[in-house]
Amino acid sequence: MKIFLLCFVPLFVAVDALGVLPIFIGLTDGLSPSQKRRVLIQSLITATAVALIFLAIGPAILLALNITVSDFMVAGGILLLVISLSDLLTGEKRQRLVDPETLGAVPLGVPIITGPAVLTTSVLLANVHGMSLTALALISNIGIAGAIFWFAQPIRQFLGNAGTMILSKIASLFLATIAVMLIRKGIIDIITEVVK
Repeated sequence: MKIFLLCFVPLFVAVDALGVLPIFIGLTDGLSPSQKRRVLIQSLITATAVALIFLAIGPAILLALNITVSDFMVAGGILLLVISLSDLLTGEKRQRLVDPETLGAVPLGVPIITGPAVLTTSVLLANVHGMSLTALALISNIGIAGAIFWFAQPIRQFLGNAGTMILSKIASLFLATIAVMLIRKGIIDIITEVVK
């Protein structure tokens, strides 16, 4: 259970379901309840499929490109840090006009639910804690995101715009902290390999 939580928490922060809740509401505004349900199901299926496929083949791609896990930790940590700082400093999560028929797949499924932060975090966690627990944590977090989006309007009314924004900033801060930890561990591993 402890190892599962070690996988679950970073992915929960990376998915940032509460942080992207306003985007979901904005993109689905004006759609009928049946269209919203279809968009939600499409987004969850797409996000889960992309995340699991990348989790399965990501390490093989790294091996084929002769990229070590330490290299990926540093690069992934920098990427997560940039994403989190962008959210913290500017709060930019751009909305765009999309076709309701493909809205669930792009941009909701990818890259809003399963984006660079989720993909990077999942590969790194799989290397440390194993693929099965990481996959379970991924599916759990995407399921939680689906539940939050299902109750989007009541949650937004309860939290208000300010509450939703505060939660998003806290999640981005945690993501920045995780990013720094990944960069630190990656650099230490690289130095250890060089010294050997």
